[in-house]
Amino acid sequence: MLKNIPAILSPEAVKLLMEMGHGDTVLLADANYPAHTNNDRVIRADGHTIPDLLEAVLALLPLDTVVDRPASVMATGTDESPAVWARFSEIVDSAGGPAELEEIERFRFYEVASHAAGIIQSGDTTLFGNILLQKGTLQ
Repeated sequence: MLKNIPAILSPEAVKLLMEMGHGDTVLLADANYPAHTNNDRVIRADGHTIPDLLEAVLALLPLDTVVDRPASVMATGTDESPAVWARFSEIVDSAGGPAELEEIERFRFYEVASHAAGIIQSGDTTLFGNILLQKGTLQ
């Protein structure tokens, strides 16, 4: 056992975060996301919500300060934002990152996520509940 590791993060998830370098990305994906056809490294986190996983990941992962918005979501194609995005913004803001999330068009989001270091996929069924994080450096 280790101290201060959020209990909802599996050893595989912590290993993924540790192996990532500056500028690498990790996707926290909802249950609807086509993770296994989009990336070779998928870590399951069933039974957890994306907001809970986001809080746990950001307890360990420094966000990139070189880019304006190190947290991105998949655009819905409408003018309406899913309610969960407000929660994402709060969590990112409380972790020291900019609260404004970058919206990436759906198929571009799939392309970007295919190059992520990995995907942590939850069983969360919240629509558009995916968030891509870009890792920064420790200051």
